[in-house]
Amino acid sequence: MAPDPVGPSLSDREVEVLREWLLSDSKSRVAQNLYISVGTVGTHLSRIREKYADVGRKAPTKCELLVRAIQDRIVTIDEL
Repeated sequence: MAPDPVGPSLSDREVEVLREWLLSDSKSRVAQNLYISVGTVGTHLSRIREKYADVGRKAPTKCELLVRAIQDRIVTIDEL
């Protein structure tokens, strides 16, 4: 069995933003739900993508971020 992939060191807030974005229909909805600006949502997502790239697990699209989040047990398929 292959070892679990090495995940990036995401902050609690980054995990919260990532989960909310993957389970939402828009960045605007995430911003509204978390009481932050749409720009801040974008900043968090950019940093999350950078952190995944830094550990050799690029995730430039929402679909690829979803795959990474499932692999890292940030979200489950049942939640989707």
